[in-house]
Amino acid sequence: QVQLVESGGGLVQAGGSLRLSCAASGLTFSSYTMGWFRQAPGKEREFVAAISWSTSNPAYADSVKGRFTISRDNAKNTVYLQMNSLKPEDTAVYYCARRNRGSGPEYDYWGQGTQVTVSS
Repeated sequence: QVQLVESGGGLVQAGGSLRLSCAASGLTFSSYTMGWFRQAPGKEREFVAAISWSTSNPAYADSVKGRFTISRDNAKNTVYLQMNSLKPEDTAVYYCARRNRGSGPEYDYWGQGTQVTVSS
């Protein structure tokens, strides 16, 4: 059974940094692209970043480009999101997800989320 568990969220002042982690189990982690998404209150979930199994060509939303860095450690089955220069508009629940390699939704397994709150 695939499980994704996020951690590392919290309360931080604007301009600060946080590092989110997502520990994966029940899958051949190194074979999958992994992504981070976020959902702010009253808004739809949005894409933040993704990284392929080979770690080449990470993708970022324009809103976080240059501030956030996605990385992964395949030996630890973990994907990370380093968030720097945080802004109040980054406040959201952050989710990691596995990109589907077959038919169906683009991302098929999700974690429970971790809250990130940025105060002004």
